[in-house]
Amino acid sequence: MDAPVSPDSPEDGRLRWERRYREARIRDSDFTTLSGVEVDPVYGPADGAVVPGFERIGWPGEFPFTRGLYPAGYRGKAWTIRQFSGFGNAAQTNQRYRMLLDAGGTGLSVAFDMPTLMGRDSDDPRSRGEVGHCGVAVDSAADMDVLFAGIPLAEVTTSMTISGPAVPVFCQYLVAAERQGADIGRLDGTLQTDIFKEYIAQKEWLFAPQPHLRLIGDLMEYCAAEIPAYKPLSVSGYHIREAGSTAAQELAFTLADGFGYVELGLSRGLDIEVFAPGLSFFFDAHIDFFEEIAKFRAARRIWARWLRDVYGAKSERAQRLRFHTQTAGVSLTAQQPSNNVVRTAIEALAAVLGGTNSLHTNALDEVLALPSDQAAEIALRTQQVIMEETEAGNVADPLGGSWYLEALTDRLEAEAEQIFTRIRQLSPDGTMTGGILRGIEMGWFMSEIAEAAFAYQQQLEKGEKKIVGVNCHTGTVTSPVEIMRISHEVEREQVAALARRRAGRDEPAVNAALAALVAAARSDTNMIPPMLDAARAEATLGEICGALRDEWGTYSEPPAF
Repeated sequence: MDAPVSPDSPEDGRLRWERRYREARIRDSDFTTLSGVEVDPVYGPADGAVVPGFERIGWPGEFPFTRGLYPAGYRGKAWTIRQFSGFGNAAQTNQRYRMLLDAGGTGLSVAFDMPTLMGRDSDDPRSRGEVGHCGVAVDSAADMDVLFAGIPLAEVTTSMTISGPAVPVFCQYLVAAERQGADIGRLDGTLQTDIFKEYIAQKEWLFAPQPHLRLIGDLMEYCAAEIPAYKPLSVSGYHIREAGSTAAQELAFTLADGFGYVELGLSRGLDIEVFAPGLSFFFDAHIDFFEEIAKFRAARRIWARWLRDVYGAKSERAQRLRFHTQTAGVSLTAQQPSNNVVRTAIEALAAVLGGTNSLHTNALDEVLALPSDQAAEIALRTQQVIMEETEAGNVADPLGGSWYLEALTDRLEAEAEQIFTRIRQLSPDGTMTGGILRGIEMGWFMSEIAEAAFAYQQQLEKGEKKIVGVNCHTGTVTSPVEIMRISHEVEREQVAALARRRAGRDEPAVNAALAALVAAARSDTNMIPPMLDAARAEATLGEICGALRDEWGTYSEPPAF
């Protein structure tokens, strides 16, 4: 690996960057301004300039990656347009996916309904009234077949936003890919799987932390050996921010969770050079434009430094932090919902200028219901306008070197480091994992987020912070928007289809597969192969999760006041 940039000779780094840029594959595109002015791929200090501390900024494609992961930035590869979508049953969502892909989407991101997120079948009494309402209902591998019908999984990267039952859902996805004839070893995509953030913010877990970590460790081992391009863990700050955290808390809690998963991989004897590239991240792009750009830049720098200096990763590939971004759902307002298009565009631009690897843009009506077709198209076009018309991707880290932005980046990094110290102080053994588990047990994370959310709410109520259409500029001529409603027929049809599948499957094979899964849970055998067998036999998500609940028990959060 190249030596770090000298703080007194940024031109040395420029020469290294130029060499790498010449070796990079560049997209066939026009890299000029609207007026036809040719622009450089990156900008930096003038030759001969002395810039103290410049090694913390550096050049794109080299440690500490503040300015981006690759020398060519988006000139090499634009970010993936990955619109998050799912509603009703698998057939309905499949139609939406086809629409998004036909309209220029370049990746899929699956939103599941609440029963699926909680590992329950659609005919579970606790699922009543929720089937298909906040995402797509998936009960078995057969639903995955329908969800991706006509969409070659070997050619499309697929992200799945689910954590508690992520591993069995992943097995159903693999079975669907097998049935398409795909080479499983070449699949590419991302599974969220991040259970720490469930205890911290979103509250959708199935078991106590340790059994979940067992499953995650098994998944990391399996993917590292069998599906090297697939990313089995997307560490999510999005839900932490949506719960009310500050930008610094989102940054620190998310990266701390990532460090915990690094420690999990190392405890399994995995090679950090192999498994670290399979970790990805998922951040919120909120409305404070410059703070969000600074947050993304600080995240790359912190991750690279900790992976190298604390955990011993030597390759640049293992030190790189790759992340998906979604614009902030909590910034959307029911009042004057057309304003949400503006908010989403600003947030999406911040994500792009911060170097996101993939992006979802929220729809204007998402604060009221699942997006309509028209609103989903506007959200997609928002990304395409940024990509095709603004020329924002012509230059890597175009705001790098701004005094304001660099000061914000440094401040967020410093605040995150203070939080890391506090988390490790909670740990009985000094590890990040121990601190996270203790913080969850104490309710510390929840308390910190609640304090931040309360402080912001007070600012809103005092008028110190403004939201257009809510506490200022409230007059409007806007008419209510038409929203998409999910028919109760979806639930009836899904339950009936599930009954037919149960009646038509080989019941002894299902029971044998579930018994083998429980046997694996009682041993140190990797649980992915028997779980795959259960999915192939059409065991349902509820049956798989139920068998493990019976074995491992459930978990109740300790009360905190």
